[in-house]
Amino acid sequence: MHGKISMVTRGAVIAALYAAVTLIFQPISYGPYQVRVSEALTLMPALWAEAIPGLFVGCFIANVLGGYGPWDIFLGSAATMLAAFLTRKAKNDFLAAAAPVVVNAIVVGFYMSHVTGLPTLMWIANVGFGEAIACFVLGLPLLRFLRRTRFFG
Repeated sequence: MHGKISMVTRGAVIAALYAAVTLIFQPISYGPYQVRVSEALTLMPALWAEAIPGLFVGCFIANVLGGYGPWDIFLGSAATMLAAFLTRKAKNDFLAAAAPVVVNAIVVGFYMSHVTGLPTLMWIANVGFGEAIACFVLGLPLLRFLRRTRFFG
């Protein structure tokens, strides 16, 4: 029983952190030129399966508050969940970090182009660049730190 409580708690903490960090860094979390700092947390499924629903819920909350409407709320959150699942299955840390970059660049790039009327390739490039910063520059060191310290068990 204690293990299940720990898993649910960890997933909830990840959801809350994702939403909170997105909102704290709101000026750079939304729009065509974004580095969503909270996306560093998308590497957490490499450590814990419960991070997958936690990231989905956190992204859903952040996107509800983000103002880009249903496309972002539902497709953006689904993209985060898919990326989290692929991160969980990744064979190494590089692939774990690459999953959210590729998935979000393509999925978010396509639907945000539709939502804003701005060019698709611009969105894909910009989201991919921001994701790469969040996942490789912030997320990989965070993942390695948590692994080394055995933080959260």
